[in-house]
Amino acid sequence: METRYARNRIYISTEEQEIMKDFPILLAGVGIGSVIAECALRFGFENITLIDGDQVERSNLNRQNYEENDCGSNKVDALAKRLLSINKNAKIKRFDFFLTEENIEEHINGHKVAINALDFSSPIPIMFDRICQRQSIPVLHPYNIGWASLVTIITHDGVSLESISKEGERFNELNVVKYASSYLEFWGDPQKWIDDIIEKYIGEKEVLPPPQLSIGCWSVAAMCTHLLFNIATGKKIKKFPKFYLSKIIDDDFN
Repeated sequence: METRYARNRIYISTEEQEIMKDFPILLAGVGIGSVIAECALRFGFENITLIDGDQVERSNLNRQNYEENDCGSNKVDALAKRLLSINKNAKIKRFDFFLTEENIEEHINGHKVAINALDFSSPIPIMFDRICQRQSIPVLHPYNIGWASLVTIITHDGVSLESISKEGERFNELNVVKYASSYLEFWGDPQKWIDDIIEKYIGEKEVLPPPQLSIGCWSVAAMCTHLLFNIATGKKIKKFPKFYLSKIIDDDFN
C-alpha cells in the first residue's frame, strides 16, 4: 500500500485502496460537498469532479471547507486548490457553473457515483437524480441537521425523493428531514429535537436559509465517505426510503 495510505491498513485492503483511487465521483454542489470532497480524498478517492457556479461568502465559513482568503473566489477553484495541496497527483476536474437542463446530462456521464448537494431552489436536483437513475449511478444526498447528519441514497432500482413530495408543495431539503423524523417516530425512535428545530426554523419571520453547524458537515462527510467506499467495493447499502442518521445529541439530556 502506498505510504500516503499506510495508516488505512487493516481497515482497508490494498485491493480496495486501488479500486478507490480511480473510482470517478461527481460532486454536484461544493458547499457541504467541500467537506465531503476532502474527507473522500484523504481516504483514497483521487478521481473527483466538482461542479458549482457559486462563490465563497463569509457566511459559509462556519461550516464549509474554505478560508477567509477564499471569500469572493469561485468555490470550485478554491476547493480544487485545497485538494491538490493535499494530493498533487489527484485527478480533480472542476466546472465553474451551475447545472442546467441543457448541460446536466453531459456532466453526469462517465461517473460511477454522484453526490447531490445541489440547492433545491429549482427542479435541477430532482432532474439530476432521474438521469443518474437511468444510468444506474447511485446518488448520495447529504443533509446537515446541526447536531446530526443525514444521508440517503437514490439507486436505479429504488424509489426517488419525489415519492415523498406533496402535490402543490415546492420540494426542498426540509421535506427530507421531516420525512426522516416521521419515519423514526413511526418505528419507535422519535427525535423530538429535530421537530423542535424544524418548528423554530419555519417560525422565523425572515426568509432565511436553514441553520447548519460545522458538526453536521464533518459528520455527514464521514458518513458519505464510508458509503462511497461501500459502493465502490460492492458492499451493501441502505437505499431510500431508508436512510442513515448519525447524531451527537440525546433528547434525554436536553
